[in-house]
Amino acid sequence: MFRGLIPFSNGSRDVENFFEKMFEDHFGFPTLSTGMKVDIKENEKEYILEAEIPGANKEQIHIDYQNNYLTISVENINEVKEERENYIRRERKVGKSSRSFYIENIQHDNIFAKYENGILKVVLPKDENHRKRKRIEIQ
Repeated sequence: MFRGLIPFSNGSRDVENFFEKMFEDHFGFPTLSTGMKVDIKENEKEYILEAEIPGANKEQIHIDYQNNYLTISVENINEVKEERENYIRRERKVGKSSRSFYIENIQHDNIFAKYENGILKVVLPKDENHRKRKRIEIQ
């Protein structure tokens, strides 16, 4: 049963996503979300989180685990020249993005991450000792 990973996002981002899906710009292209897209899989031994982070290098990606929260943050510091060019559409941005997930019952010392071809893969091994159920006798 999937209960260990609960995504948290900025509430204003949810509202923005709603409007992005409703409206298209006047050139007919759907507006793309700037948020990090994440897939989460679970098997008996681990959770596997895969995040789309195109255009970054691994030095720009930070993964922190603290107080049962896994946070993935990206700081895209690529230089963007602001010369007045004839842009019709400009979606590539400079800035920060992050996603946090509440995760319990994992072996935090054995978290593994790999970044390849714009996809960050984070493997979170489950803590089998923590998952054991114990019935408490009432006296």
